[in-house]
Amino acid sequence: MNIASVRLFLEVAEAGSISKVAARRQTVQSHISRQISDFEAQCGSQLFRRTGRGVALTEVGEYTATRLRRWLQDTEQLMDELRADAGKVVGEVRLGIVPTAAHPLMTRLFERLQLEHPGIRLNITEAQGTELDALLDTGTVDLAILFRFQRPSGREEKLLCEAHTFVVSAPGDALTSAPTVDFAKLAGLRLVLPRRPSHWRHALDETARGLGFKLQTVVEADSLTVQKELVIHTPGLYSVLGPYSVKAELERGQLQASRLVKPDLVRHVTLGFPRQGKLFPASRVVAETVQQLVESWGNQLMEPSTDIAVDQRLSTPAGTTRRRRDARTGTA
Repeated sequence: MNIASVRLFLEVAEAGSISKVAARRQTVQSHISRQISDFEAQCGSQLFRRTGRGVALTEVGEYTATRLRRWLQDTEQLMDELRADAGKVVGEVRLGIVPTAAHPLMTRLFERLQLEHPGIRLNITEAQGTELDALLDTGTVDLAILFRFQRPSGREEKLLCEAHTFVVSAPGDALTSAPTVDFAKLAGLRLVLPRRPSHWRHALDETARGLGFKLQTVVEADSLTVQKELVIHTPGLYSVLGPYSVKAELERGQLQASRLVKPDLVRHVTLGFPRQGKLFPASRVVAETVQQLVESWGNQLMEPSTDIAVDQRLSTPAGTTRRRRDARTGTA
């Protein structure tokens, strides 16, 4: 079994499109299609069926993908262990992250690995909630940085840090000039929020419903960049975001933020481990390095700010952790 062929097969299976994989690999579609046809011939069965939107696994293809994911994981683990035994930790680590972990966490992680473990290669996938869970479940990623509504309790996830939720506006807004804002004051505000379905959007909608009102969403956008840019350039427009999404804009004076309270919506940033099997040596190094970085930043997902006022606005007040109660609908 050729590892490169197996990886290509699984990549097409996950993408659901030969053209997407060809574009990602910067080659022509016919080249990928020919390799897939050769692989199907080796396996003795049709693994994909063509659809109007791309390709989908046949029943045999589903079974083959499940078996080969396990085989590829075992093979890569064996190679990593052999290399580690030779005194050098090497190998590819597939890491799934939420968008707000892209910088500076991934930047600093890469810098540290290049200095201390240059044989480790990062393969980073950026996605949201349920998608990251699915990637972990299928073994598509080895580790994942996630946002959770509840504090993790099992061995499959480790708490990295916690983050409150903020209502953000353009600078000079009267509402967000205060350190905190009651959730009930969102009633009647013009908001830009993520599109449905979304765990975070559902949590916000349910919290508002529990307080007897409905959020007035005038724009829906999944992109954090789009949400922030709209708020920056539109006085009277607000969004509801976490501290790691807005810290850079607060430092530059582009946004103003106030922490939401009553209820205090808290999200838990966790490091998710493989659902099955143990960590490879390279994955273990990456996991430990991520935890060390977050701890060195005072259990935050970002480095301390040079602007003390920004850090004070975004940090958890003393004693709040013990008194805080999470929203009954969960946090985001």
